[in-house]
Amino acid sequence: MAKHSLTEARPQPAPRARGAVGRTPKRGRAVLQVIGLAAVTACAFVTVVAPNLQVQPAVASFDGTFAQGDVEVQNLDVSGSVAASVFRDGYSVTEAPKPVIVEVSVPRGSSGSSSSSDDSGCPDPNAAVADPAGAQAVAAELAAARGWTGAQFDALLALWSRESGWRVNALNKSSCAYGIPQALPGSKMAAAGADWLTNPATQITWGLDYIQGRYGDPASALAHSDANHWY
Repeated sequence: MAKHSLTEARPQPAPRARGAVGRTPKRGRAVLQVIGLAAVTACAFVTVVAPNLQVQPAVASFDGTFAQGDVEVQNLDVSGSVAASVFRDGYSVTEAPKPVIVEVSVPRGSSGSSSSSDDSGCPDPNAAVADPAGAQAVAAELAAARGWTGAQFDALLALWSRESGWRVNALNKSSCAYGIPQALPGSKMAAAGADWLTNPATQITWGLDYIQGRYGDPASALAHSDANHWY
């Protein structure tokens, strides 16, 4: 009996013919796996991300009744005693006193606001109407009666033009000097007449008397005024 080697006993594979189709290459299998994985992922995306596409929303409903329960009353028992004391001051009600009406008597012939003075105590300049030209004409006659003509009257014109502008109602609000001669206070001119507030002749008469008694003549009064800014 002849001995056969193991090599001879094993069947030999048939030789592969050229051009025949064999196993799928590894690269082709990888491509197929990728395509399959993409298809599965697409299906999962449609299912998970948009599961309600073309699906009508469900309407919730409840068929039944609610029964309102009874609220139990809770009782709390407290033992002992509680006391509170409140103190407040006593008071009484008194009727408010009635206001006292004080009557102020006004002298006859005068009103509530004096026509000879305003709220500051100065004479009221609205009580008279100024007429400088008329006042100068009156002064010319009165000064001539004293012999003051020419240069003396010119000095008088300059003096009272500076003091008052020959206005019968001229008022210095800081000193209350009043009138054509600027008497201080204006009530001094009452020595020449009760109408000193409105009458230029009364004011001029008082002014001429003042100049004559203090300075002697209008020229001297003007010189003092030039030096001292008052006369």
